[in-house]
Amino acid sequence: MTEPETSPRSTFWETRAFAIAMIALAAVPLLLTPIPPLTDLMGHMGRYRVQLDIGSSPYLSHYYKFDWALIGNLGVDLVIELLGPILGLEPAVHLVVMAIPCIMVAGLLLLAREIHGRVPATAIFALPLAYGYPFQFGFVNFAFAMGLMLIAFAFWLRMARTGRLKWRPYIFFVVSFLLWVAHSFAWGTLGLLCFIAEVVRNRKAGKPWFESGWRSVVACLPLAPPALLLLPWRGGSSPKGTFDWFAWYFKWIWLRSVLRERVEVWDKLSALLLYLVALSGLVWKPWRRYEATLGIGAALLILVFICLPRVLLSSAYADMRLVPYMLAILILALRPIVDRRIAIGVAVAATLFFAGRIAISTLAFQKFERNYNTQLQAIAHIPMGARVMALTNTPCRSAWYSSRMEHLSSMATVRRQAFVNDQWVAPGAQLLRIDYPPAGRYYSHDPSQIVRRPDCRARNEPILEIALEYFPRDAYDYVWMIDMPRNRWPVDSDFAPVWVGNRFGILYKIRHHHQLSQAGSATASKDTPNGNGQRVTQ
Repeated sequence: MTEPETSPRSTFWETRAFAIAMIALAAVPLLLTPIPPLTDLMGHMGRYRVQLDIGSSPYLSHYYKFDWALIGNLGVDLVIELLGPILGLEPAVHLVVMAIPCIMVAGLLLLAREIHGRVPATAIFALPLAYGYPFQFGFVNFAFAMGLMLIAFAFWLRMARTGRLKWRPYIFFVVSFLLWVAHSFAWGTLGLLCFIAEVVRNRKAGKPWFESGWRSVVACLPLAPPALLLLPWRGGSSPKGTFDWFAWYFKWIWLRSVLRERVEVWDKLSALLLYLVALSGLVWKPWRRYEATLGIGAALLILVFICLPRVLLSSAYADMRLVPYMLAILILALRPIVDRRIAIGVAVAATLFFAGRIAISTLAFQKFERNYNTQLQAIAHIPMGARVMALTNTPCRSAWYSSRMEHLSSMATVRRQAFVNDQWVAPGAQLLRIDYPPAGRYYSHDPSQIVRRPDCRARNEPILEIALEYFPRDAYDYVWMIDMPRNRWPVDSDFAPVWVGNRFGILYKIRHHHQLSQAGSATASKDTPNGNGQRVTQ
């Protein structure tokens, strides 16, 4: 690590104005999309509606349970708890999600400057990773916490560089707890990077390896206390599903998909460019081309990626989430280019590349938004508190392009406080629980709403014709077929169309032929939100 350069020869990408411009540019794709088109986000929004309104809603408590608990996955949930009542749920989500890529860009630039004393021209190539696949997938708690982690790590380094070590244990004792609550993965990553930074600092001070090691352990002890929170979290209702170790096929997919968005050729070529930049330091004297703290840190993160399973504690895509960050840190590890003219050329190319990624993302998000609005017209025909069986036409998982409608049906929960069969069942990984027995074991939760071609569906995803025949009709008031082509719409005397899309999507009202009884397979009349009166959809 070196002192920040304040020379008048500082170039355009090293200025504060450039950093602010890059942070602002990162928000552009989301500016005009009131519902950020991130795959899982609408499902999270449904959960936010429950957490905000279950105490006052006459409907939600009939379908869901929500009990606050201390778990390592609450970053955006807590921010929405604060902003939702002030701004409204949808504007609050829009604001927070739009801030996430800005936070990551800020963290990358701060970290690059702190490590090198200036922002290397090559560091700008890391900025598009703010829209990496984990963020595009809608892992907002994770992406939010990892962005904060980068900023926290830069602050850790700065306090060491400026000699403020006296106060660092107290500050990071608090920071470590906050980061763990936001997402435990980010807390673990921060601990790993801080330990490496301390070892490198002690070695540069001339201390032997053994002394450097134990001094580094002592320095990082203020980061350790959140590990105690893992004990109760790993208790009775904790997430326990962990499998798919060393799934090389998927790991190869995650590496290719680091910038996966909509246009396959553009996304893959962009990823290839970033890998070439990141590995360019290996061409000649790599021990001189990579800064030790971030170089070793990136190497260890790559090792963690290799060793992580695909599903960790019931959280899918555990290894995939790490890819943009290990790549970004490897790019940031590249030392500044000595030749000023070459550095200027690289900085211009990297800035244009980032601007190009932002431009294509903006166009892609606008397309997703238009498709959402077409399907969301159905919500105007769904009464408050209704029970909606969603069936969403979804491309094969092998397809690069995704419609990102897997959880669009949760907007019925957001706007109509409806029960929809698309929430996750992951005890300990989130706080919402489904409490609606009439929906049955298979048709009450994700992925019962996801309909793919039979030859490319996951084992636990439904086949459309079987789902339409066997789902518990008395437990639902509506069938919402999202983005479903007309040739797959059912002809059924129990289904009465109430909204029809131009070519894709239809909403049916279910005709019930008998009064529901408490002993039957559906909710008793007296158990509906309107008490002993008719169900809200009648």
